[in-house]
Amino acid sequence: MRTVEWADGRVRFIDQTRLPLEKIILETSDYRTIAQAIKTMQVRGAPAIGVAAAMGVALGALEIEASGRDEFLGCLTEVIETLRSTRPTAVNLFWALDRMSRRAGEGADPASIRQALVEEAQAIGREDEDANRRMGAYGAPLIPDCGRVLTHCNAGALATAAYGTALGVLRAACEAGKRLQVYVGETRPLLQGARLTAWELQEEGIPLTVITDNMAGYLMSLGRVDCVIVGADRIAANGDVANKIGTYSLAVLAHAHGIPFYVAAPTSTIDLSIQTGEQIPIEERSQEEVLAFQGVRTAPLGVKAFNPAFDVTPHRYVSAIITEEGVVQAPYGEGLKGICRPIG
Repeated sequence: MRTVEWADGRVRFIDQTRLPLEKIILETSDYRTIAQAIKTMQVRGAPAIGVAAAMGVALGALEIEASGRDEFLGCLTEVIETLRSTRPTAVNLFWALDRMSRRAGEGADPASIRQALVEEAQAIGREDEDANRRMGAYGAPLIPDCGRVLTHCNAGALATAAYGTALGVLRAACEAGKRLQVYVGETRPLLQGARLTAWELQEEGIPLTVITDNMAGYLMSLGRVDCVIVGADRIAANGDVANKIGTYSLAVLAHAHGIPFYVAAPTSTIDLSIQTGEQIPIEERSQEEVLAFQGVRTAPLGVKAFNPAFDVTPHRYVSAIITEEGVVQAPYGEGLKGICRPIG
């Protein structure tokens, strides 16, 4: 399953707001539609956001009619800034846009820049899938045979170009012959676990059970969780991890019960420019996502809601970070620095 892909001058993507009831595939040649899709979470998941943004830049380049190099690059900057403003936490977005900007700067004229950006966007998509498969191979040995695994939000194929990060590890474990039972936290308020992860696992034939977010601690106390694995939207230089809201609570609970807590993410999610998770910008989304669901009011009129989309898990609660370059364990500072390569 490909979540977002380049298709002859257009970008095709799955509308994740319609799952699991409908699998709707949208197609566009307008970078503004890509920006809106990222904002509204039709495309979501840090790696998928990065891939979609890169393809959005390529679409924008195809739209620009400027004949001179400087004028063309000036117009392209506006395209990149539009995409840059969509969501603040997932560092893959900025990583991909910086990579596209650098590639554009290497071009001699508009025609060569357009071609280079189309090629670069497609390369980013291919590299994402390859990274996920390598990540799965590195992470699968950490998952016990007959393991009972708890996951949160959606870090599967839908959160990437294809295959998945945390779910990619579980896919690889199953492909290696391990028999798993996956507990899927529903992930309020938008239910990415119940809607998306459950759908993916069902499609793959991997046994699953959906739980509400507030059942996780009790499930652990019963001895029914062998490990927890999640994705990430940004990882600081010291190993602090920003991920979907509720991840921090799971990490603390796992620590209290002596359960390994794994994070699976590509190196493009690692942000060495920030030292700790305290520096990670946390997106706060509309109150209506908490006060209503799919247009149906679930709270009294007039009440307020707090709706941070992410939280930060301190590195002391993380057992290992699984990447396409290998598994990193504490102390994270040196390990993360050693596997990250500069853009270019």
